[in-house]
Amino acid sequence: MSQPSPKLAKIILFDLLKVGRIPLILMALIFASAMGVVLTTHDTRQSVSRLNQVQSERFHLDNEWRNLIIEETALAEHSRVQEIAEEQLHMQRPDADKEVVINLK
Repeated sequence: MSQPSPKLAKIILFDLLKVGRIPLILMALIFASAMGVVLTTHDTRQSVSRLNQVQSERFHLDNEWRNLIIEETALAEHSRVQEIAEEQLHMQRPDADKEVVINLK
């Protein structure tokens, strides 16, 4: 009972060396392929996460753009512009006898 137990990794390594090179090469290729799948999956998940963030930002920017268009329309309304011109700038409409019409031909 006092016999030391052999290490499992050592046993596996010796068994693999007994089998030959082809199984070792295939095992290395399978491992490399599995790591490639893991890395590709990770990159894909990061890309999808970034896409969701960008789409959310785009949605908020579209809303802000619509609000700015509405605000611009309200500020450029003819009656508002005319009211500001009369009250703040003291502008008046010219009399009919002071108007000059130019015909371009």
